[in-house]
Amino acid sequence: MTNVRVTRSLSIPDPLRISRYRKIPELGPRILFFSGGSALNNLCKTLKNYSHNTIHLLTPFDSGGSSAELRKAFDMPSIGDLRSRLMALADETVLGHPEIVALFEHRLDKAASQQLLLMQLNDLIRGKSPLISDIANPMRKLICNQLGFFLAAMPENFDLRGASIGNLILAGGYLNNHRHLDPIIFLFSKLVNVQGIVRTIVNDDLHLGADLEDGSEVIGQHLITGKEVAPLDSAIEHIFLSQDPEMKSIKSISIRKKNRKLIESAELICYPPGSFYSSLLANLIPEGVGKAIAENDCPKVYIPNLGSDPEQFNMDLTSSVERLLAQLHADCDDSTTNQQLLNFVLLDSRNGIYPSKLSSEVLASLNIELIDTRLVSKQSAPYYDNELLVSALMSLT
Repeated sequence: MTNVRVTRSLSIPDPLRISRYRKIPELGPRILFFSGGSALNNLCKTLKNYSHNTIHLLTPFDSGGSSAELRKAFDMPSIGDLRSRLMALADETVLGHPEIVALFEHRLDKAASQQLLLMQLNDLIRGKSPLISDIANPMRKLICNQLGFFLAAMPENFDLRGASIGNLILAGGYLNNHRHLDPIIFLFSKLVNVQGIVRTIVNDDLHLGADLEDGSEVIGQHLITGKEVAPLDSAIEHIFLSQDPEMKSIKSISIRKKNRKLIESAELICYPPGSFYSSLLANLIPEGVGKAIAENDCPKVYIPNLGSDPEQFNMDLTSSVERLLAQLHADCDDSTTNQQLLNFVLLDSRNGIYPSKLSSEVLASLNIELIDTRLVSKQSAPYYDNELLVSALMSLT
């Protein structure tokens, strides 16, 4: 077998390529995103108009919000971001199931009593709740069964206030399938016709930790993001995965074969906007991720955050690129080149507000090309315009 690398000139946006994907999204490109949190959910609603084959590898390390309650109760990976990404990619056409999406996105009342919430949960399990009565069988029965498994295992002190019904269904399915996420992700995807592939980077119960430049350490994703607690006041020096949510107990873990194959099959690999450490770099920690990326000859692109990311304390745009490369190289041998891991930085210097300018000299030394094009519109500012960003990504495939 002879491997031949074919190069072509790029036009961004490429009207012909974009039009082709828009007409037949079922045949759209396999663009892979390493992400987590909700940063990409709105982008996904645009993405599925151009491709039903995008791949989303998410971090399961969230330790805040309602996901924290489930993690404490069942020693399980976080599933909140997984649920929200599945919903963002759900079929919204007449062939979809909006009543199921509405159920999965429903949250129990934060102000209600535990007794009332238990009654509501039992009504859902018996198929008597208005939230579930419009869902046809066998889908309704499948959903009720997963909720039933959750309730049977639920500790007496579990706080149902504000709980996401979708998270409870996922948790029940996880417990019902011998603590495996993949079967319930598959079921979830079929129920709402998810137009893409969504997986967690690993399926283990692990917590994200960070060593800071001031010599201290924090364990727990919610302590890193600067959203639920005050932002860090010292730069992150190193991130790791811990088995213990309260003390540093570093766990070395490898990605599964099926995730490695997903990475190797991508036609474009995207390091997208979002929390820099907890959403992007955390996905790159498991062994095998960097190697799989290096072995795929497709283009790789980094899209920096606009504005200020609390996790990127004291980081400029250039150091963000260098830190991303360092995390990727950590999993590779010394012969791996920068070009095997990152080819382009995609940004809009005219309309976007970034923490600093990007050093062209450093990019040239790293053998990385800058694509500076319109990605922010008057309507979207100060954020990326989803249509412009998706058009640029489609043009790169």
